[in-house]
Amino acid sequence: MFDLAVFGSLFLTLFVIMDPPGITPIFLALTSGRPIKVQRRMAGQAALVAFGVIAVFGVCGQQILDYLHVSVPALMISGGLLLLLIALDLLTGKNDEPTQTKDVNVALVPLGMPLLAGPGAIVSVILAVQHADGLGGQVSVWTAIAAMHVVLWLTMRYSLLIIRLIKDGGVVLVTRLAGMMLSALAVQQIINGVTQVINGG
Repeated sequence: MFDLAVFGSLFLTLFVIMDPPGITPIFLALTSGRPIKVQRRMAGQAALVAFGVIAVFGVCGQQILDYLHVSVPALMISGGLLLLLIALDLLTGKNDEPTQTKDVNVALVPLGMPLLAGPGAIVSVILAVQHADGLGGQVSVWTAIAAMHVVLWLTMRYSLLIIRLIKDGGVVLVTRLAGMMLSALAVQQIINGVTQVINGG
């Protein structure tokens, strides 16, 4: 019943796209200065939000995109623009969110989406679900999705130990580095989306 090849293929694809090691400095930058319990809760919230978004698109993603007349390149460009705005805030040290919603907002956007549940992961899951053969294939696909989000949660949760070592000065440095990485990722995502639009046209 369980197809190990399907599981391994999708898990590795999602690991490369969602990049748990790469998300670590961004997570640390976005959650710095908060109590450790809040940071741990945000790690869980971000993983759950990403899983929820991925699950919805896995079940009825193509229908949602078709109904809204949204193309995959448009999804990539919009996600890239959102990431670019977040990156600029990290680079300049601005943080204008209201304190009562800051924790929730950061866990939802940009951590949950579009960083974790970005266009690449969404499209990969849509295709994997569509091409899965029978019950065994579907079980393998959804097991890979669940396992990937457990890995993401564990990576973010235990990356908090790094904050204790690098102290405040290190957090500032990590924040700036995360901003640079995130801006590069955002620009690349926008370029990919625009390239697909041009090639499609």
